[in-house]
Amino acid sequence: MAERTSKQLPARGVELSPGAPFHPRLGDLALDLAKGGKIGVVVALPSDSSASYQLRPPGGGEDWRARSDGSTLRPVPVPVTHVTPMRRDAIYDPRAQQAALPVTVHYEDGGVCETVLVLTPAQVELYSIQFGQLIEARESAREHAR
Repeated sequence: MAERTSKQLPARGVELSPGAPFHPRLGDLALDLAKGGKIGVVVALPSDSSASYQLRPPGGGEDWRARSDGSTLRPVPVPVTHVTPMRRDAIYDPRAQQAALPVTVHYEDGGVCETVLVLTPAQVELYSIQFGQLIEARESAREHAR
């Protein structure tokens, strides 16, 4: 399967407020601020015959309309399923006193995003100990399996 980047990246911790409009496409999930953060599937776009977006709850239910300028709509964050380290070297920045480990974030919709996991020196030491314990546990399990 070809690698692709998620079109709707997670926005956890971002406060929802009016701002830049979101212009979803048919079938996209959208969060409607005018409806108290209600999430709906876009089932109709603004057009010559309709002056608004039409949304429907994902499991079905009563449709509602949202402003045609998209000012009350926001993308729905795609949940992260897991994060994997990339096959690249970790880097230590002595000025920032931080380590950076390249990772790939995997999303529920199949999308991916490359980023870095930033660690403090204390975290690097802690995970070094924990990885040592994991390696020992793996070796012990291999010996018992023989």
